[in-house]
Amino acid sequence: MTPRIEAGTDLAEQARQVLDSTSYAYYSAGSGENLSLREAAEAWRKWRILPRVLRDVSAVDTRRTLLGTDLSAPVVAAPTAFHNLASPQGEIATARGVAAAGSLLVLSARSSRAPEAVAAAGGPWWAQIYCLRDPALTRTYVERVTAAGARALVLTVDAPYVTPRGAELGPLPFDADDAAARLSDPATRTRALEQDPSLTPHAIAWLRELSDLPVLVKGVLRPDDALACVTAGAAGIIVSAHGGRQLDRVLPTSRALPPVVRAVAGRVPVLVDGGVCTGLDVLVALALGADAVLVGRPVLLALALAGEAGVETLLHSYREQLSRAMALAGCATAAHLTSDLVSA
Repeated sequence: MTPRIEAGTDLAEQARQVLDSTSYAYYSAGSGENLSLREAAEAWRKWRILPRVLRDVSAVDTRRTLLGTDLSAPVVAAPTAFHNLASPQGEIATARGVAAAGSLLVLSARSSRAPEAVAAAGGPWWAQIYCLRDPALTRTYVERVTAAGARALVLTVDAPYVTPRGAELGPLPFDADDAAARLSDPATRTRALEQDPSLTPHAIAWLRELSDLPVLVKGVLRPDDALACVTAGAAGIIVSAHGGRQLDRVLPTSRALPPVVRAVAGRVPVLVDGGVCTGLDVLVALALGADAVLVGRPVLLALALAGEAGVETLLHSYREQLSRAMALAGCATAAHLTSDLVSA
């Protein structure tokens, strides 16, 4: 059966039929009682749209420029680990699909393919960064992704410790010769490769000293934290709950976003992820002040279903749904997506 790859469709159930059961469980796992995981998507649906009428929407423009990168739509592939579990080519296939869709990939620090190989696939990309217990390892990785052509660093700060999840799943089914994946595998990862739990905002300045790339901070839910990051030199804020895989019962990102946007007050871009399933969700996020959204699990599932073509198809569907929603809401450009367009 030909998979139906479209934003908002049940990609998970389709992917369950093709993924190894352990891989599927790893991708879909949350933490605790999975409240954050379940609430993420539903929270976007609770917003209501107040469409404008008698506006010229004969041409709708979804394009956006984000930190110097032109995007066909403000939908970015979020950092997610171990794409080799979904496709033999792993992140290389993802990068190709993302580039074909005119989007941008945030390469996970737990990538199963080398940054240099992903860079060679083409297309713009940012590199996710964890500050590790051994700072020399972080320094080496930052130097490596900078040399490989990353356009920004994405410092993930909401995982000082990795929440136990999926320990009962057993070893992940990596290829025997997949050295990069084995280094990142939770089952074999050394203490030096764990995240540094003593991290403070000074890490932002340190990363800026290591590279001339802009540093975005991912995992922010509080306006005071967002302001502290901007003060410390962050070039962007990503409102994120880590896909519901870290602390459970956190505020859904759709509710955390508006206060963060107000605190940042336009000084740097604000992005958001977590449960963004459809183009309507993207419209709501942009109206609430986000400059772009990130999509994680849907990209992994599309990759599993149809490789790079699946990723491209999925991202095109987000853009098409957003364009249609903008037209029906009376918004010809992103500039028209203002806060008065939505109501809680």
